[in-house]
Amino acid sequence: MAAKSTLVNMVVCLSVVCLVCSAVLAGTYAMTVEPIDRAQQAKTDASIAKVLPEFSSSPVESSITVSGTEYRYYRAEGSGYAVISNVVGFGGPLSVMVGIEEDGTIHNTAVLSHSETPGLGAKCQTDEGFLGQFRGFDPQKKTLKVVKDGGDVDAITASTITSRAYALAISNAVEVFKAIKMNGGECHEQ
Repeated sequence: MAAKSTLVNMVVCLSVVCLVCSAVLAGTYAMTVEPIDRAQQAKTDASIAKVLPEFSSSPVESSITVSGTEYRYYRAEGSGYAVISNVVGFGGPLSVMVGIEEDGTIHNTAVLSHSETPGLGAKCQTDEGFLGQFRGFDPQKKTLKVVKDGGDVDAITASTITSRAYALAISNAVEVFKAIKMNGGECHEQ
């Protein structure tokens, strides 16, 4: 004999289903949180190694607030700073790690994440001609704006907005570097 469909039966059945689903989600989260954190840390470590000259000690994570925005950065003693800069590109958020040597020269950059158009703005991650112009870039002698805006950065063909955003991310990282230096290199360790 089938159970009679009543409000109480429906609420009990729905509650049991919700509890089972919640338990499955919580168990999945508990099993995957550590591997995800390890993978994210490995990605961050690889990006730091890519954007800074060789270093021997572990980089120290810190943060600083510049113009109302909080920035995370990593200090590698004797090598420089790896600053994470987030801006909005054509397709959405663009996160760039910028390696700045002790003298303020940009060593290298790496895209951490982006939402740019595949085949166009997404070239900010792969176009060697575009990326190569930032290696050894001295922001004290050159302007971090695209040529179209009076700067020294050659834009990716058909991706001026993405190129502007990338240059802005680097410019913001340079401002963070200057603020760190003004504070004597001391900020909030995490």
